[in-house]
Amino acid sequence: MMRAIVNRLKALHRDEQGADMVEYILIVAAIALPALAVVVWFRKDIVSWVNNAWQSIKSGEGAAPGTEGQAN
Repeated sequence: MMRAIVNRLKALHRDEQGADMVEYILIVAAIALPALAVVVWFRKDIVSWVNNAWQSIKSGEGAAPGTEGQAN
């Protein structure tokens, strides 16, 4: 009985299946969590910037991209 448990534990220790997926998850988390923290930290500034840009678009203010300095 004890021998079977020891053999199972050894087999489990040697099994590396899934290790790559854990590494990928850790890499994604290392990128996503700081990005999420920045969005949460600056959410009011981001909302203000998006609202200002949207109002500018709705009112027709500003130039189309690539048309700066061109005469109409």
